[in-house]
Amino acid sequence: MKLYNENNPAPNPRKVRIYLAEKGLTVEQVRVPIMKRAHKDPEFLKKNSLGQLPVLELDDGTFISESVAICRYFEELNPSPAMFGTGAKERALVEMWIRRAEFRLWNPMGQVWIHSDPRTAPVVPLQYKEFGEMNRKVVANAMTWIDGEMADGREFLAGGNYSIADIVLLCGIDFAKFVNMDMPEECARLRHWHARVSARPSAAA
Repeated sequence: MKLYNENNPAPNPRKVRIYLAEKGLTVEQVRVPIMKRAHKDPEFLKKNSLGQLPVLELDDGTFISESVAICRYFEELNPSPAMFGTGAKERALVEMWIRRAEFRLWNPMGQVWIHSDPRTAPVVPLQYKEFGEMNRKVVANAMTWIDGEMADGREFLAGGNYSIADIVLLCGIDFAKFVNMDMPEECARLRHWHARVSARPSAAA
């Protein structure tokens, strides 16, 4: 089994590394340097035709891509500690917050990275900078909204237990900062949550 991976600040591979660290699992990792366009190499495209990371190669030759899908695979094999929730309600809340983090924060953040950041210009020759800049406000609004959802005093995103939803949001917020979008000053609850989850040893994975 191999995990095709990339170092920080690549946020999607980081999600899987944090998850594995929380589980205490070790998987052989193969670095695929994004800045060298190794993820677009014809040989790598045989593993994931979208040319994206991470990718998990199973011993039978199956390739699984998409970070949350990879984590779900490991969850089935290693259910404890539960990172996708326990019981119908908690599992549903974890899934809800994964989707909310992806759609409300990750999607607009990605548009800023693609269309507005000068570091992507060499590989995205047709950048729509006005569209990219507009999405900075969308990201800030998403963070403010999540901060408001935490007004009930919850410790973690989906309730009282740390989950994959926290990992997804953590990696999104940290990559947003890399793209020069920090949490709004007024988001005190979100900042406290971020400090808690960033202090976990797994966050350094």
